[in-house]
Amino acid sequence: MTPLSLSELLTHKAFVRFWFSRLSGILAHQMLMVALAWHMYELTNSAWSLGLVGLFQFVPALLMTLPAGHWVDRLHKARIYAVCMGLQAVVAGLLIAASWGHFASPVLIYGISIVLGGVRAFQMPTQQALTPQLVPLPLLPRAIAMSSMGVQTAVIGGPALGGLLYAHDVTTVYAVCLALFLLAMALALWVRYHHQASSGAADMRTVLAGAVFVWNHKPLMGAITLDLVAVLLGGATALLPIFAKDILHTGPEGLGLLRAAPAVGSLIMSIVLTRWPLQRRVGHSMLAAVAVFGLANIVFGMSQDLVLSMIALAVTGAADTISVVTRLTLMQLETPDDMRGRVSAVNSIFIGASNQLGEFESGATAALWGPVGSVVVGGVATVLVAAAWLRLFPDLAQRDRMVSNQ
Repeated sequence: MTPLSLSELLTHKAFVRFWFSRLSGILAHQMLMVALAWHMYELTNSAWSLGLVGLFQFVPALLMTLPAGHWVDRLHKARIYAVCMGLQAVVAGLLIAASWGHFASPVLIYGISIVLGGVRAFQMPTQQALTPQLVPLPLLPRAIAMSSMGVQTAVIGGPALGGLLYAHDVTTVYAVCLALFLLAMALALWVRYHHQASSGAADMRTVLAGAVFVWNHKPLMGAITLDLVAVLLGGATALLPIFAKDILHTGPEGLGLLRAAPAVGSLIMSIVLTRWPLQRRVGHSMLAAVAVFGLANIVFGMSQDLVLSMIALAVTGAADTISVVTRLTLMQLETPDDMRGRVSAVNSIFIGASNQLGEFESGATAALWGPVGSVVVGGVATVLVAAAWLRLFPDLAQRDRMVSNQ
């Protein structure tokens, strides 16, 4: 990022406050997910149980996200985000009590996963729709890249710190999460912007308006579905406790490093894209990045060395960032202001399907084929999907610039 563009972004205080709020909240969330994954695997020693955690997060998100998008367009977005942080603080407090009282169980973790999925239904479209309200549109691509940089910083630090704290004491992890969620809530309540509510009443037509908009914009539809299918098939996050413990023979500290590795690659790529945004051949760049994502997952699945596994995961993070930044920029630039919440809600459903449902798919296939077979087959399928999208979505593949009328 050039000094001028950085200084321009920093003059927008609401954006800076929200940036730090997201940093704190995502740091806490990443620590929480590492602790829950290791906790569940210690309790069950089951790939199927790890997959169910993802499924229990996905179902409420699927049911609630489209209605949530409507309310995001109507209500003050920063306050919605603050409520999401507060509810996750309550979850962290419950886990502290469960650890102290020795009543933590798989059933409790499944219940918490349902709550987290419901919170995600509101949090994801809110944070995506809020950023364009905090900066001028000419600064939006750099603001998205800077936001991605902050997110990946938290995703690097959160798992690594969570793994270290878990090795010391699980209660310590949950206590730090509680403090960070409360900080994120306070910062979000401090965000000020000009809020203009959508005038549409809450009926089925307005709730589904975001889905109709995405369907009618084929490059956007192709970009969102590409991310969905690639991460659904190629994701390995749910299986990392198995790889850490049974294949790479490390502990919660190693799990934290594996969880952080994709974010290291993503952070590096975010810095590159902030300084040198994609200008030409954005469609082909996105498809190539997804193919690289699949190849790196194949390498990870076949690796038995911790360092090589971390490098492969870092490459997946870098490749995924190209896809994410391209998709989010296309979505924000082509969506009207009063529909960003609903369109972001559609995007959130696809992200949730790729992440949480992908975790269930990984757990289910690992129970059948083993963790290595699950990851390698998923990586091969991802490469084939990238090739297929060249023909299925030619408008996306041939997209030259972010803004079509340039």
